[in-house]
Amino acid sequence: MARTQKKAQREERTIVFIDETALYLLPTAVRTWAPKGQTPILKSRPYEHLSVISAMTPTGKLYTMAQETAFRGPDIVRFLNHLLRHISGKLLIIWDGLPAHRSQPVKTFLQQSAARRLHLERLPGYAPDLNPDEGVWNYLKNVELRNKCCADLTELRYELRKAIARMRHKVETICSFVQQAGLDPIV
Repeated sequence: MARTQKKAQREERTIVFIDETALYLLPTAVRTWAPKGQTPILKSRPYEHLSVISAMTPTGKLYTMAQETAFRGPDIVRFLNHLLRHISGKLLIIWDGLPAHRSQPVKTFLQQSAARRLHLERLPGYAPDLNPDEGVWNYLKNVELRNKCCADLTELRYELRKAIARMRHKVETICSFVQQAGLDPIV
């Protein structure tokens, strides 16, 4: 990872880590206040979820996009365009091997014009500890949204938006995920 960071500095690229997750209506149960031996039963539609993609930089910036369907190639292109609008200069995108990342729409997007500003690097398989964005999802699910049970996707989207807004103010926390992955945070 240190070699990647040095290469990005040489080429004057902003390193951006990208990862996706799904958030369901049922919460990540951290602790309940139910009496011992009386496990609470939550009723929900188990397959309703929000697919969320995020990008983070070593400076602690966080960018997100949520939708009610799984991310496919055109959605990834839309998110990459979002990043290009909000982050100036050249970008080094580091992400996992999700098939949507290698899809034809992403390849076409790179061939048309985005390749001038974007360079993509794929993380090795089964190496979530190398992607600091995994720390973002872990923190959001287990700290910001712990025990949060939502009635519908609108409420879940609202709670997610509030949690992300709180997290954006915790630059030190975001930078700690970068350090944990073996990179130097740039604050």
